[in-house]
Amino acid sequence: MSALASVVRRNLPLGVTGLILVVLFGAASLAYDGFFSPRVMVNLFADNAFLGIAAVGMTLVIFSGGIDLSVGAVIGFTSIFTATLISGHGVTPVVAWTGAVGLGGLLGAAMGALIHVFRLPAFLVTLAGMFLSRGAGFWLNTESVGITHPWYEAIANFSLSLGERIQIPAAALLLLGFVAVGYVVAHHRRFGRTLLAIGGNEQSAILMGLPVGRTKIAVYTLNGMGAAAAGIVATLYTGSGNPSMGTGLELDAIAVVVMGGTLLAGGRGHLLGTLLGVLIFGTIQAAILFDGRLSSWWMRIVVGALLLGFILLQRFLVRGAGRRA
Repeated sequence: MSALASVVRRNLPLGVTGLILVVLFGAASLAYDGFFSPRVMVNLFADNAFLGIAAVGMTLVIFSGGIDLSVGAVIGFTSIFTATLISGHGVTPVVAWTGAVGLGGLLGAAMGALIHVFRLPAFLVTLAGMFLSRGAGFWLNTESVGITHPWYEAIANFSLSLGERIQIPAAALLLLGFVAVGYVVAHHRRFGRTLLAIGGNEQSAILMGLPVGRTKIAVYTLNGMGAAAAGIVATLYTGSGNPSMGTGLELDAIAVVVMGGTLLAGGRGHLLGTLLGVLIFGTIQAAILFDGRLSSWWMRIVVGALLLGFILLQRFLVRGAGRRA
């Protein structure tokens, strides 16, 4: 019975997040005609693809008890870097994408090394990385740059058909691919277990002989590469690059990760919960847009209030279950 109770407690945050998503989507479907449709469901994935991809990397970082405030700025830098190379210098997309991902990984590795080697707070190091990336993006170009390339047109027009009514665009497929890879890394590889051990108790992880330093640097490297990949997906989705793209997205990513059941202190969480958190975020935005009576600023206010309410509710339920066990 105690083993069963332990399993229930461990999976309760994921279950609560799933329940919130079902209730939210069901309520919106009853309130707005046309909300419950394949198109809206698919758009929840496509419209939030680069947020979801960034949140996958953020989940791994938070597993280890860390944080990364640079992801939104890296998305903005990557988008304008890619657009400038392709449209301004005639570089092929593959070369531009490779360079962008490489720079994102290099920044992540540098921040991870500073955090581990010099024992600096992750908050301050990644805050510096945020300013560096955002400044570098505006140094490249202060305005949006459109991308006209056959590959971008082909990817933008590509979709996977599941019957006559369901068309899954490339952005949604890329999000699902990143989630699948992240799930394997987080829950079926030693790397993921090491991250959770570090987040649970770093000193214990060191005493167990786990490669703490190498793992911490690696997770920030992967997160930097993931943020760069999210920036590339953003250029595919919008057809342009913009140095201001991704402003505030790091906070959205942290919110959906925590709302998905991952403890901000580290040591506990589930990547599928992050996906559910992204879908909750998208459902709230879509419902407010369907309403049509609120401005975009009110949309942000309501989304923030609802996200905070969901996080507090989830934490209350988890602590209550722990006291009863």
